Amino acid sequence: MCCFTGVVESVSATNIFARPALDENQFLVYSMSVELKDELAMVLPLPVPKESAENSVKFINLEKYADFFVDMAKGFPTPKGRGAAGGLRAAAVAPEPQLAVVEVGSFEASFVPAVKDFARLDKRFRLPDGVWDKLPTYKDYGFAVFKLKSGRQTVHPMAFRFARANRRRIFFPTVHIHDGEVHDTAEFDHSLYFQLAAADYSPKNGWVESARPAGMFLDERKAQGLIERDLHCYRRTITGEQKNADTFV
Repeated sequence: MCCFTGVVESVSATNIFARPALDENQFLVYSMSVELKDELAMVLPLPVPKESAENSVKFINLEKYADFFVDMAKGFPTPKGRGAAGGLRAAAVAPEPQLAVVEVGSFEASFVPAVKDFARLDKRFRLPDGVWDKLPTYKDYGFAVFKLKSGRQTVHPMAFRFARANRRRIFFPTVHIHDGEVHDTAEFDHSLYFQLAAADYSPKNGWVESARPAGMFLDERKAQGLIERDLHCYRRTITGEQKNADTFV
C-alpha cells in the first residue's frame, strides 16, 4: 500500500522489485514519480511477524543507483503497448522513546513495528488519529515510513529488507490511499518485478520472464545484494482502473 500523509497532486510510473532473502526476509525496492504540494510522508505497510523488533527492517541507500529500474527494464523486450501483460482488477505513564529516523539518500526513513507505535514517531510522519481503525487488514502489519520533499520529482529507489510473516509469499504494496480513504478501485501505473530461486517457476497471471539473467542488465555492485546475478527476473505491468489491492506472488 502506498499511503500519503498529505495532499498528493499526482503519482505515476511506480516501479516495485521484490526478492526473497535469507530465512523469512524479503527485499523490496520502490520508486515513483510524484508531485507534492508540501513535504509529507509516504507509508508502506509491511506484512511482518507480530512484535517485530524496531531494528528488524534494514534500509538500503540506492541514491547512487537511481537508474536501478531503468536498468531493470533493459532485461525485457519493449512491450507493444502499456498494459499488454495484463492487469489486476488513562493513568499518566512515562512516554516511550521515539522511533529512530535514519538518512537514506535524499530522504529520511523510519520503521514503525505496529499501529500503536505511530504515537512514538515524529509528528511529521504520522497519519491522522483513527486512520488505521478504518483499515483492519493492516492491524498486524509494520510500516516503513519515508519523508518526501515538496514539488515534482522522481524519487530515487527506496530499498529495504524486512521479515515477512508468511515466507511462502512475495509481497508488493500496491493498495492506493492518496486522499485518506480506501476506494474499491484505483488508477494504476505500475511495473512489478521479482526474482525467485525456484528453478521450476513458470510465468503466469501476466508475468513475463526476462530474456537474460539479472547480472547481464543490472549493476550487481551498485545493487548492494538486492539481486541474484544468475537468476532471471519477472515483470508484470498493471495499468488503468483496477481493483485496489495489494499484490502477492
